[in-house]
Amino acid sequence: MTAPLFSGRARRSVAALGAVSAGLLLLSACDKPTPLATVTVGSSSVSAEASCHNDGKELSMDEVQECLTNLKNPKTIEYGRGDTLRLGVEPEIVEDGKRWSAVLDGQPITEPSSSTYRSFPHADVFATGGQGEAPTSKKLAILQIGEDGKPIAVWSFNLKLK
Repeated sequence: MTAPLFSGRARRSVAALGAVSAGLLLLSACDKPTPLATVTVGSSSVSAEASCHNDGKELSMDEVQECLTNLKNPKTIEYGRGDTLRLGVEPEIVEDGKRWSAVLDGQPITEPSSSTYRSFPHADVFATGGQGEAPTSKKLAILQIGEDGKPIAVWSFNLKLK
């Protein structure tokens, strides 16, 4: 009969240390998540990380146009006519002189802002102004703008008419 080389407690400690080391290794290989932007309609909210970014460096106008035209995996939220639309960004998005602006179907709907929250009570984002049938969805993007006025990141959302 041979004696165990390690006690049960020692084996568990070594296993736990190995698991922690493996977890730290996996975390160090991941990209740092971007700050979140949030869209709220009524009691429903969706948050997303930036769909287009260049690790804090300026995006080219072609990249921004591509992001606004072909939103990558946008989070969807339902919106009813006359609902209040609320947009929020994490403070990191407006730090160090940065600002943000909201863009609806490629058209800016806000001036660049350094606040972290905007509210649009009873807005009808699906109004057509008498120009044909209203669409059933709209692309909403939040654009982060650097101190120099150049775009840095884009967050993508999809508003779906209830």
